[in-house]
Amino acid sequence: MQHRIIVLGAGYTGAIAAGRLAKRLRREDVAITLVNAEPDFVERVRMHQLAAGQELKPRPLGEMFAGTGVELKLAKVTSIDVDRKTVAVQSSDEGAAELPYDTLVYALGSGGNDNGVPGVAEHAHQIASRPGALRLRERLGRLAEGETVLVVGGGLTGLEFATEVAEARPDLDITLATRAELGDWLSPKGRTHLRHVIDRLGITVYENAAVTAVEADQVTTADGRTLPAAVTVWTTGFAVHPLAAATSLELADTGRIVVDATMRSVSHPDVYAVGDSGHALGAADKPLRMSCASGTPMAWQAADSIAARLTGGKLPNAPLRYFNQCISLGRKEGLIQFVTADDRSVDHALTGRLAARYKELVCKGAAWSVANPTMGIPVRRRRVVAGQAASKGAARVSA
Repeated sequence: MQHRIIVLGAGYTGAIAAGRLAKRLRREDVAITLVNAEPDFVERVRMHQLAAGQELKPRPLGEMFAGTGVELKLAKVTSIDVDRKTVAVQSSDEGAAELPYDTLVYALGSGGNDNGVPGVAEHAHQIASRPGALRLRERLGRLAEGETVLVVGGGLTGLEFATEVAEARPDLDITLATRAELGDWLSPKGRTHLRHVIDRLGITVYENAAVTAVEADQVTTADGRTLPAAVTVWTTGFAVHPLAAATSLELADTGRIVVDATMRSVSHPDVYAVGDSGHALGAADKPLRMSCASGTPMAWQAADSIAARLTGGKLPNAPLRYFNQCISLGRKEGLIQFVTADDRSVDHALTGRLAARYKELVCKGAAWSVANPTMGIPVRRRRVVAGQAASKGAARVSA
């Protein structure tokens, strides 16, 4: 009987894990099903570009996985029973169905996080998903010259969107509200370059301005300021998909599934969690941040660990660490902030057009890794060995 592997979510991590498993294991031994609600792979790291009016190349999942042995099932996951080892799904053509599994890879990712601030859901736009980015794109297209777009959040997403739309729509008044100082986590060189680009693009920055309420045409900050906004864009972080919270899986305070060094659930050994869904520890035992930089090596780790356990092979053992943070600042400028293994900025950064090209290569590489999950290295498919699925072990993989 084939070992049934179900991968939930075809973002970067789920798609990479499914493809890598297909390369590692023999088709006659395993049945790999990739469940995703939409038919296309979404380059989430480019949602700020889509929202700002750029067209992105379509990437149909059916074409990406053609001939791999991975079965693509277009359906929405409605519930998971990790004790019965089943997944309930709903599709437009087949209706409700229940999928049994032997191994589950949970890669449902995350969405926007309103942080409990009143008015965000009703009045603010988010770009954590393609539908959200498209709604914002349509709204921006209806703005008249001189109207204000307020970006709330000074992290990577907020900076990338603010600079992208300021470059694409110089007729608009772009403002940015951040709860701390602009780029306070960056090195001195990184902060200096960021401020230079922000000033050149004419973006107004409100520092130490934690937003406490959002209305249709303005926001209010913790210190009582009122900031006008024809459009408010909320980029203050991500919240994990809520399905895991309805299961008996052990979760961290953030709602992420607690996993060991092999991305395996500490409470349910048949479940692996990757990307934003997994609470994994990196260098200095710090939880990995929600990012493509974390998710890709987590997917490699999970797939290689599953394959090793099923075939009786050796578990991978390489440290998971960070090297840099890549920030696009429009199409012509960028900032590559080099960091320690545990993601703290060091006094070294790459800036300007070279950094923009570097970031573009990173984005292209991330999409390429989805279609080429073994990173171009030939992999010999190994036969599944009976009784190996529950073997113990731990490993890490390099980011």
